[in-house]
Amino acid sequence: MDYRRLGHSGLKVPALSFGAGTFGGQGPLFSAWGNTDAQEARRLVDICLEAGLNLFDTADVYSNGASEEVLGEAIKGRRDKVLISTKTTLPMGDGPNDAGSSRSRLIKATEDALRRLGTDYIDLLQLHAFDAGTPVEEVLSTLDELVRAGKLRYVGVSNFSGWHVMKSLAAAERHGWPRYVAHQVYYSLVGRDYEWELMPLGLDQGVGALVWSPLGWGRLTGKIRRGQPLPASSRLHETAAFGPQVEDEQLYAIVDMLDAIAQETGKSVPQIALNWLLQRPTVSSVIIGARNEQQLRDNLGAVGWNLTPEQVARLDAVSERPAPYPYSPYRRQEGFARLNPPAV
Repeated sequence: MDYRRLGHSGLKVPALSFGAGTFGGQGPLFSAWGNTDAQEARRLVDICLEAGLNLFDTADVYSNGASEEVLGEAIKGRRDKVLISTKTTLPMGDGPNDAGSSRSRLIKATEDALRRLGTDYIDLLQLHAFDAGTPVEEVLSTLDELVRAGKLRYVGVSNFSGWHVMKSLAAAERHGWPRYVAHQVYYSLVGRDYEWELMPLGLDQGVGALVWSPLGWGRLTGKIRRGQPLPASSRLHETAAFGPQVEDEQLYAIVDMLDAIAQETGKSVPQIALNWLLQRPTVSSVIIGARNEQQLRDNLGAVGWNLTPEQVARLDAVSERPAPYPYSPYRRQEGFARLNPPAV
């Protein structure tokens, strides 16, 4: 396993990390993802650790806390061998303070996560979404207190826009509070919007990307192909409406190219899609998910080799889409591009 620094921090994380969204299996979305119990989770954690994958990502809203509880059971007795990443901010109830990043909510959410995970510290806490109703100074000063108390080691965000991140980083620098070192983002061959603004920001400010749904919300598993119906076993039947949307023709063109490169390399379609991401700038770790041992072992096969530059270029070309304003002139006009060389 390759280890990389998490943004501009001293923490080294594995190139692949494990997403525990399949643990617990409660609710309409997460039950469709998976319902891994503690015994199965321990086996998956065993396989991950044997492969050198020691970062496990979850969130309080995953199965209403059950994911954190199952992960806590699965790592019991080996807390010192793993890194735990969890997230908070999204609603955990109907009460007025059951959502957001207020001082009250962050302190309670952290204590609740520590209890569910069965630990006294969290390696990385990420804000799951930007809370427009809470001043960033309140958010960051609270995170500072939690870091100083030893309950958090590092802090990051997820699903923020560029100005959300920069406003927070500026406030952190101004007051000497912990800077966000990670941004958990959606990024895949069928979803490259991350490259327009957030990737250049990450390069400039030292914010590492933790990639969620690297297989395009289950579309790049090798089971979806042109001219064939969606497999009956696909979770997309239940989950497609919850995730990023993709045009069919775009998807099929990318899958055709993945199939061609799979023939050339002897690798699986998911392995190729994951390896492409591992070669992108700012990517600190790609979060893989698995409902069973077979899926996990296949995903772990994405490391230890690299696509050739020519294969990467072909995947780049088939997955590229026009950028919106104001990013478009920087991509296609020489004068703009001369002043701002592309990150990729």
